[in-house]
Amino acid sequence: MYTFPDLIGTPQGFGRSKSERLSIPEADAMSEAQRAAADAIINGPRKALFGPFVPLLQAPVLMERIGKIGETLRFDGTLPDRIRELTICVVARETGNQFEWQTHAPLATKAGVTLEAINSLAAGRRPRGLPADEECAVDFVSELILRHGVSDETYAVATSSFGEPGTVELTALVGYFAMVCWIMNVARTPGPSGSTTPGLTSFPG
Repeated sequence: MYTFPDLIGTPQGFGRSKSERLSIPEADAMSEAQRAAADAIINGPRKALFGPFVPLLQAPVLMERIGKIGETLRFDGTLPDRIRELTICVVARETGNQFEWQTHAPLATKAGVTLEAINSLAAGRRPRGLPADEECAVDFVSELILRHGVSDETYAVATSSFGEPGTVELTALVGYFAMVCWIMNVARTPGPSGSTTPGLTSFPG
């Protein structure tokens, strides 16, 4: 129940060592709390234990709470799928996270984000010629990650595009995915097994 396929995902990290620091424990080595937390993820909409929930299994109570936040944002959110997936891709690119990039880049194109935009992000460039709401999302996310806040002008465009509730949701989405990307970056959690989406390379420069 708690094992991965034999395929190896894209290693996380651009340094010399890419070995996973916090892999999934053997089933018989799990505590009762870990088993319960793993079951909650497997029995929820995700249907499997993967990505950030592998290192988070070291702190099962935290894993359950974080899992619920992510579940709400991904499966009960109000933002259009296209905006949500593009936002996640921007966060994954900015944090250099393989798992979220390889998971959500194909979901973004499926939701209607152009392949050209995704390829631009992958190359470390800002996508051009986006629809107004996507342009707004990229501006908002980039500014928030860089400045830890947004200007009045950016905020005004966001609330015009998504409303005040949607802008709060967008902010929470950025924060949630930055958090789980950092957790996986620290744990060196690899990308999803068998992904056909190319992994990220480090930014040029």
